[in-house]
Amino acid sequence: MVAVSRFSPSSSDCPCGRLSSRRAPLSYAECCGRYIDHWDACPAPDAESLMRSRYTAFVRGNAGYLLATWAAEHRPPSVEFDPGVRWLGLEVREHRPLGEDHAEVEFVARQRDAGGRAHRLHERSRFVREGGRWFYVNGEFPRG
Repeated sequence: MVAVSRFSPSSSDCPCGRLSSRRAPLSYAECCGRYIDHWDACPAPDAESLMRSRYTAFVRGNAGYLLATWAAEHRPPSVEFDPGVRWLGLEVREHRPLGEDHAEVEFVARQRDAGGRAHRLHERSRFVREGGRWFYVNGEFPRG
């Protein structure tokens, strides 16, 4: 089961936490919303932007976007969400391009489960660009 938070649509800040050049939080529309809401017309320009938009899709419970941005050879048949999980934040530790069409992004996503216990998801995700679009391939969970 994939966990997702209870998202408060009243907040206009993007859940991914990306900041503007003035160090102010970007709005959902300025940040991940343009990729999530306009997938066909505005794909994420790089692996980090795709990873951030996928985190935001988890927070908002958007299974369609998650499946659409999963590389076909690794895509599950569906995504299930845990309504008891609350996502608390995202820290991108590294975005590493590996040539023009491959990249890795290491991140830590924090969450709290229905019982109030805090958890950290530390993942090094792999991405591939096909037909001008970035896709999530898979990830591994480094120690530390």
